[in-house]
Amino acid sequence: MNGTLTKDRFYEQIIKLVIPIVIQNLLSAAVSSADVVMLNYVGQSSISAVSLAANYASVLFMIYYGLGTGATMLSAQYWGKRDLQPIRAIQGIAMRFSLIISLSFSAFAFFAPNLMMKLFTNDAELIAIGAGYLRVMSITYLCWGIVEVYLAILRSIGRVTVSMILNVTAFSLNILLNAVFIFGLFGAPKLGAVGVAIATALSRVIELLGCLVVSLFSQDIKLKFSYMFLRNKLLFQDFLRLSLPAVLNDLAWSVAFSMYSVILGHMGSDAVAANSLVVVVRNFATVLCFGVASAGGILLGNVMGENNMERAQEYASKLIKLTVITGAIGGVMVLAATPFVLHFAKLSETAMGYLKVMLLINTYYIMGAAVNTTLIAGVFRAGGDSRFGLICDVIDMWVYAVPLGFLAAFVFKLPVLWVYFLLCTDEFVKWPWVIKHYRRGTWLKNITRENLFHKNSEQA
Repeated sequence: MNGTLTKDRFYEQIIKLVIPIVIQNLLSAAVSSADVVMLNYVGQSSISAVSLAANYASVLFMIYYGLGTGATMLSAQYWGKRDLQPIRAIQGIAMRFSLIISLSFSAFAFFAPNLMMKLFTNDAELIAIGAGYLRVMSITYLCWGIVEVYLAILRSIGRVTVSMILNVTAFSLNILLNAVFIFGLFGAPKLGAVGVAIATALSRVIELLGCLVVSLFSQDIKLKFSYMFLRNKLLFQDFLRLSLPAVLNDLAWSVAFSMYSVILGHMGSDAVAANSLVVVVRNFATVLCFGVASAGGILLGNVMGENNMERAQEYASKLIKLTVITGAIGGVMVLAATPFVLHFAKLSETAMGYLKVMLLINTYYIMGAAVNTTLIAGVFRAGGDSRFGLICDVIDMWVYAVPLGFLAAFVFKLPVLWVYFLLCTDEFVKWPWVIKHYRRGTWLKNITRENLFHKNSEQA
């Protein structure tokens, strides 16, 4: 009887958490898809250039996600005590890091976009298109850094609906403006790849304005830059302890994954264009399993915060089983989408051949990514264990996958599809270590502290 009640409670809680996360992730994937689908009618070069330039946004997203990990975990604890001052200080700490990083990316994108594109390709046409895209995107990076920190804090204090509405508004507007500036609707000029950047920049600016409006009516946590001057030494140390390994882990993984694009980018435009469409399909197919991973991490964190380790272990086991199911569903989705993608794609004959095989590879690759994401970014981080993921991904990506890809492509000069297949073994190589770490159970920890902010008023 108790087991049944526990099971029902687990799935009920997971569903409540998963739905808003999946909606946001779906819309995020829809924006990326809209870029690629609409640019498909502009030309293969535009798709390839935007796909390569978008790797910088992917890196930024991983940094913000890592910062949000520490901010959310700490803020949620203090919100449970209704202690607002530490939450404001945490927001200030995260905002400091976010603004420094965003300003750096914005400066490079505005003043040296050609150099940024040359990292991914030596194709002059792709460099020119991508540089125009990056220069406009420099505005987006700055707004994005502010928005992501504030939304992470809102989610941590239970304002999931507000966060979702702001995301939905920005994403929907982005898709609409994409159509306007790519195709020249309503009298607007046809701007192609630059139009995608303008649409993204405008939608991010409006999302930031939306955050400011929400802040005006908020009685507790506002979007104030003065929070950056609220300092506490132990709180700062706790934030670094939780966030820094997560940021470095996500950054190491994201940059390494971008190196895959560097490798493919130097193997020709056909490989880049095919991979661009594959990424779109994979993003949609992984929305559910990654949503389960995020929701599971939140739920496990709550249970471990209650010091109920037995239930946490039980929930983790159920979460992994659920992840395997959603990973399988994702693979089936890729398989089902393949004929439609091949029918509507407007690529060269060579690129179409690449596309078909790459999609088939992703029917099983999703399972590897789903399980690892649930364990590393969900289960382990819920107990404050972000160091294992950092070590695991650095070794897997930088000692194994990236060197293997470069050797396969440029030393042994293997065909594109063989190189892509070898790159897609990265998730499965680390399975034995990830699963062993899970079974060891060292991640089961209560990381809360009593009266941290009140006991220490030292300035950071």
